[in-house]
Amino acid sequence: MLNREHIFEQIEAHIRASAGERFAVLMLRVPGLREISLRFGYAQGEQAGDMAHALIQRSLRPVDRVFRAGEDSFVVLLPAMLSANHALLAGTRLTQAFEQPLDGTVSPWLVRPVMGIALYPDHGPGADRLCRRASMALDEAQRRGELYVVYEPHDTQVEIFYDELREALDANRLQVFFQPIWNLQADRLAGAESLARWSSPSHGEVSPANFVPFSEQSDLISVLTRWSMNTTLRHVASLPSFQGLRFAINFSPRVLSRPGMVEQLLGALEIWGVPPTAVIVEITETTLVNDLELSVQVLRRLRDRGVGIAIDDFGTGYASIAYLRQFPATELKIDQSLIGAIRSEPHTAKLVRAIINMAHHMDLATTAEGIEDAATQALLVDMGCDFGQGFHLGRPQPAADFLARFTTAAPPRRGRHRARNHGRR
Repeated sequence: MLNREHIFEQIEAHIRASAGERFAVLMLRVPGLREISLRFGYAQGEQAGDMAHALIQRSLRPVDRVFRAGEDSFVVLLPAMLSANHALLAGTRLTQAFEQPLDGTVSPWLVRPVMGIALYPDHGPGADRLCRRASMALDEAQRRGELYVVYEPHDTQVEIFYDELREALDANRLQVFFQPIWNLQADRLAGAESLARWSSPSHGEVSPANFVPFSEQSDLISVLTRWSMNTTLRHVASLPSFQGLRFAINFSPRVLSRPGMVEQLLGALEIWGVPPTAVIVEITETTLVNDLELSVQVLRRLRDRGVGIAIDDFGTGYASIAYLRQFPATELKIDQSLIGAIRSEPHTAKLVRAIINMAHHMDLATTAEGIEDAATQALLVDMGCDFGQGFHLGRPQPAADFLARFTTAAPPRRGRHRARNHGRR
């Protein structure tokens, strides 16, 4: 499998040799290849990848070059493309080639490619920019549900956003905020959820609701997760003692599928001297639905080492009891849309109580998100909910401020916390 540097070298060599001739770079992803590896083993997956590589090459002209770029991705160099239409014809040929199942695997397997296309020199003067813009077109094709998309120049603003976020991550210019998580039954601090915050010189304060999904749609989500993981653990490691506190870190479903993620987290815990029991990995319900088998394997390894596993935003997605039976979770976080309605909607209150009871019967702890007032907190205490967070219990604040405020001594009682938390809603 060729690495990025080699692919860039080949594209740059073609630029030098082509003397300004227009050509296309096509980023192609074959999503089904990864599933073959997971279901039948990596040897079968590699064989299927080789077959897909050969099929792509056979479907194109002899002068076209195909590079294997990842487990399920390829880069195609298409010389002498007079216009975007010529590149689209190549995309059509590739789509037609994959209409038949791949033979030679354990069983014939139907895979469908998705492609993004960038043209030289229209969309960039060199390999790096051409590949990035082809990747952006690929992301756009996946968002639209289309088979191929040509890069559109108005996406330049998105690219600027990408470059600035990447530079901010590399230069450690984001901040970690901690939001308190309260033990509702013992009425004391239990820990915090780690949240990323970004103040951009060009865009000002950028909401996580904007830059986190953007990261997931690009290759930045792995970089963002590694930054969040290490920065969180660096702050936690500064505690004089862990005092039984636990710190939750959000993991994207896309990150779980990346090789080595378990090793990265366990390695970071060892480097910073933080016990696995002090960390909770939070994942959304969509993780259960999108790739249950792989998620179970990855998260079970973490749970077996003592890391907590929380299902975030529970109650608003598609998770079922059947999924929960297989999933190695230790905790359910009940979505704030349900918590905010328990005082005004009796049926929602019954649903939340049922979720809490079900979780306890399955030996899972429960955390209520979005507690906005004392009456909601009291009702959740009566329901037996274990933990809670929300503006009533504490707003997100810079990690250093959180540690200075809450952990200079034993975990403070809620009454003391409420007297000092002037930012509380």
